[in-house]
Amino acid sequence: MTVMAKPEQTSSRTLVDAPALSPAAIAKPDLISVEQAKAMDLARITDLFKEHLNPGQLHFMKLLGFHKVKIERAEGMFYIDQNGRKILDFFGGFGSLAFGHNHPRILDARKKFQEEKRQEIAIAFMSQYAAALAHNIAKCSPGDLDMVFLGSSGSEAMEAAVKLVERAAGPKRPKIVYAENSFHGKTKGVLAITDGQLYRADFKVADNVVRVPFADIDAVEHLFKSDPEIGVIVLETIQGGGGIIQAKAEYWQKLRALCDQYGVLWVADEVQCGYGRSGRFYAFEHYGVVPDVTALAKSLGAGKAAVGAMIARRDVYMKAYGTPKTAMIHAMATFGGMGEACVTAIEGINVLYDEGLIDNAASTGEYLLQRLQALKEKYPKIIKDVRGKGFMIGLEFHDFSQTLPMVLRPVVSVLDDKLKGSLSGFVGSLLLRDYDVLVAFTEYNRNVIRLEPPLICQPEHVDRFVDAFDSLLSRGIVSIVKDFVKSQVGK
Repeated sequence: MTVMAKPEQTSSRTLVDAPALSPAAIAKPDLISVEQAKAMDLARITDLFKEHLNPGQLHFMKLLGFHKVKIERAEGMFYIDQNGRKILDFFGGFGSLAFGHNHPRILDARKKFQEEKRQEIAIAFMSQYAAALAHNIAKCSPGDLDMVFLGSSGSEAMEAAVKLVERAAGPKRPKIVYAENSFHGKTKGVLAITDGQLYRADFKVADNVVRVPFADIDAVEHLFKSDPEIGVIVLETIQGGGGIIQAKAEYWQKLRALCDQYGVLWVADEVQCGYGRSGRFYAFEHYGVVPDVTALAKSLGAGKAAVGAMIARRDVYMKAYGTPKTAMIHAMATFGGMGEACVTAIEGINVLYDEGLIDNAASTGEYLLQRLQALKEKYPKIIKDVRGKGFMIGLEFHDFSQTLPMVLRPVVSVLDDKLKGSLSGFVGSLLLRDYDVLVAFTEYNRNVIRLEPPLICQPEHVDRFVDAFDSLLSRGIVSIVKDFVKSQVGK
């Protein structure tokens, strides 16, 4: 009998010796302490970002000049950098900073929670903090939106919403309608209803979805009539990544009627536009309608905690998870309803009403819109549109060629598609460098600057921002381009 020797196997994986069993033999790695982290200079931070976080993202930060800023602290409407420079925050963390930075009441609530050594994770027991937060959210929600799921992010809240309505709609109605240029999150489930190739990349996403133009009620009605398998429609009330896009009141009112007529469940994604940002607690309240399910996140954590929530009508919730057998299908995860996060959110909602911040978003947001409209009239060849509601505003530039002197337009127009977003980038970079103002951008329409300042923003902050913006635009596009190019030299 011939005995065959087993061939040697090779592997490209690095092999390491198993550690000794005695805990005393385990050496502490070369770790960075909190104090060392706080004291890091920009060069060290950049090295670690490139080594361990996202080298590609660093490229865009360098283009905008954001890599030169080390934030040392933040308070109210301002970041304070390593040089003591106060940077006016009109970015607001994509709507995550309703109360600005480090609101004293939020800090006090968290500090007291810590000093009293309250429970943080108590999954096995009832949580007074999760229960109270759910109650408060339900009280802020119109109609019969009163069943709450707590999570840690907008994506998690939307995942919960989509799973809930898919079960409630039933297996005979599995199809979900979503809108062009939508953004509902980057996690695998909601990626199927996030209309962006950048985020979808080559991932395999769910195929039980149907895309429809945003704000086109005729297209929605046609789908509902023609396809009885449609059981759900998911829409942002105001599209954020799409460029701050709204639909008219008649659209939402007809949508509600169509959903009732055809038995379709409507999910309103209010992760970015909700929580008072539009001048009402929910943006859909402007239109006198109530969805079947909605979702909040961003500022729900009051700028100090990661909190997201799904809010559903009781009958929809009970249809999906209303029995002991189904109750645990999508129960709260480990970090849903954590103690300090809930306390932070509880205090935040109280501050929102105690300080009249929803009303402020409506009135001061209208003042911001008026001042920006005046700039549009002053620079009609640069600013194409100003739109939004409350403190969720989009300022759209013309394509790059249209902002240039007439003699240059024919030559540059062939590059407009490739140059989309360039003017927004130039303006955003120079606003930070020369005027100490931070703004944001939108994912799909790169010609749009996104303005989502904290809800504590006052008219004097609006004046400072708009005056800076006016001063920058008064240089003219050619000078703006030259100034930006100069800023890139020697990086």
